[in-house]
Amino acid sequence: MAATATLGDYGDAVMPLALRGLEGKTLDPYLAGWRKRVVPTLGHLPVRLITNGAVDRAVHGWIADECGRSTVKNSLAVLVRIMEQAVRDGIVDRNPAQVSGWQREYQRAEDELDDPRSLALPDWDALAQLAAALVERSAGQFAGWGEVVIFAACTAARIGEVSGVRVGDINRETWTWTVRRQTTPSPGGILDKGTKGKRARTVPLIAEVRDLIARRLDVSGPDPAARLFVGPRGGRITTAVLRDATHWDDVVTRLGYEHLRRHDLRHTGLTWMADAGVPVHVLRKIAGHGSLITTQRYLHPDSRSIADAGDALSAHLAVRRSPNGPHLKVV
Repeated sequence: MAATATLGDYGDAVMPLALRGLEGKTLDPYLAGWRKRVVPTLGHLPVRLITNGAVDRAVHGWIADECGRSTVKNSLAVLVRIMEQAVRDGIVDRNPAQVSGWQREYQRAEDELDDPRSLALPDWDALAQLAAALVERSAGQFAGWGEVVIFAACTAARIGEVSGVRVGDINRETWTWTVRRQTTPSPGGILDKGTKGKRARTVPLIAEVRDLIARRLDVSGPDPAARLFVGPRGGRITTAVLRDATHWDDVVTRLGYEHLRRHDLRHTGLTWMADAGVPVHVLRKIAGHGSLITTQRYLHPDSRSIADAGDALSAHLAVRRSPNGPHLKVV
């Protein structure tokens, strides 16, 4: 195959050769990684332009999109095999997919989850300032970048989920958004990430974003499969696209939020909801958490509420006791 072939075309052509000898239990996740992650991320690039940097950015993009450790491992493994075949075919001199150190990102993410509140923006003004600054730095000052950021924070959603939202997912009567696995392919045949099936959920659309959503619905038209949020050229918005198009790293550093990543918009929304008094069992449903312990990390009782709890316990214990033992008054 010609050296000018894209990675997607080349990989499809040499796949039987590159994956020969693999057992079915290994082959299936490799093929899934190729279709769902490698091709959407790198498939458009010529094989000879696949570099260590491109692969490294792709892997970190998958991690930012919350792909699991084994998912990233399988996706990277199939890419390594395809590029190894490219080495044998003389298209490239060395295998650029043999990157290392990416698993440390998972340890960092696990450490951050111990205190996700520390990653949240402080208030609405900070969110609005961030959105405006990102738009200002983007080419053509495309307003959609700011709208994506505001929508993600106010719905506690991932950027991949925001990219996958369709007109039919929005209920304007109840002002809710049904977050579910997307099954309608884009014109290029690529499925939007949507969300994992077990995390399918319904989230409220607060008053602050309803005008934004209404404008988007008017522009998108009546087709329920039409996407609500797209880039300036109609393309899919990923966390990497948002980062590059808005000079995210420079903007957040200038604003004093150098730690802030795109996924931290989700931490922001959940933290705000917890502070607003949303019951933890409801917050868990909105977040789509599998474990209540994960949701509880967003709760932050202040010193006044702790003192009130102590006073309530003292009052409870001070109630006159019966001769047979403590008399517990039901309140």
